[in-house]
Amino acid sequence: MAYSIDEIDRRILRALQLDSSQSQRVLAEKVGLSQNACWRRIRLMEEAGLIRGRSVKLDANALGFGMVVFMMVRTRSHSADWLRRFRAHVSSIREVVDFYRIGGDYDYLLKIVTHDMKGFDRVYQRLIEKLDLETVTSYFVMETIEEHRGVPV
Repeated sequence: MAYSIDEIDRRILRALQLDSSQSQRVLAEKVGLSQNACWRRIRLMEEAGLIRGRSVKLDANALGFGMVVFMMVRTRSHSADWLRRFRAHVSSIREVVDFYRIGGDYDYLLKIVTHDMKGFDRVYQRLIEKLDLETVTSYFVMETIEEHRGVPV
């Protein structure tokens, strides 16, 4: 479904990205609409696929997940079957919170959130146990400056 957003839709989307738990009444007031008009716009944007769901942002450190690692992976194989198995395998690892196929020197980028170095090593060992990878390089986050900023609508 094609949907063209206007400035009111942008205000709704920005407000929802900041806090998707706010009531329809509060959201409608923020964007200058009646509750029904606001609700209708949200439903249309959901039906068009612009809004894919709503979630809660968790504080990883407060929950004991103090290690964030960005892993770059270069593969030897690029067949459709290998890609299907690789995607399924990586997607089965809970600590992999973001997973991208990328262009450049590497083929994939994974964001891993875990408790500590031992937890990261378990993820690494699980990743390489079933698939032959050419290169795996990891970058350890020392400080999170900005995270979950949302789409710049």
